[in-house]
Amino acid sequence: MFQVGDKIVHPMHGAGVIDSIVQKKVNGVVRDYYVLKLPLNGMLVMIPTHNSEEIGVRPIVQGEEAERVIAAIPGIQVEMTSNWNQRYRENMLRLKSGDLMEVARVVKGLSLRDGERGLSTGERKMLHSARQILISEIVLSQNASYEDVEERINTALA
Repeated sequence: MFQVGDKIVHPMHGAGVIDSIVQKKVNGVVRDYYVLKLPLNGMLVMIPTHNSEEIGVRPIVQGEEAERVIAAIPGIQVEMTSNWNQRYRENMLRLKSGDLMEVARVVKGLSLRDGERGLSTGERKMLHSARQILISEIVLSQNASYEDVEERINTALA
């Protein structure tokens, strides 16, 4: 169980701070939910506490680990299939894993592909989402500004 004030990551929404824990009745069943406040846009995400582990909710990485991820970005080897459907599924699995290094791999792969050939609308949305997930966790783990982290990632991708 996480507590109010804990910094956690939802694999598909990014990092945030638990604002509260509330009880809600959904489909006739009363359950506890974490109310996760995302710092980037102030969005609130409700996560059922009973299966948050299955979803992939975890504590944010430590600052040193976030630093290692940024440092590793230039050296990440990306092999992406030319079949966009298969590439999309593989990238979605990487994002759902919740592993920050895998999210960085998606960001790098899609950024490279965007520079070479351009991206479909779906992949462009995925790149935007993956960048938000990556940046949000590093911002919280290092108490840094969004702009600073975004600039460091852009430099690592260059």
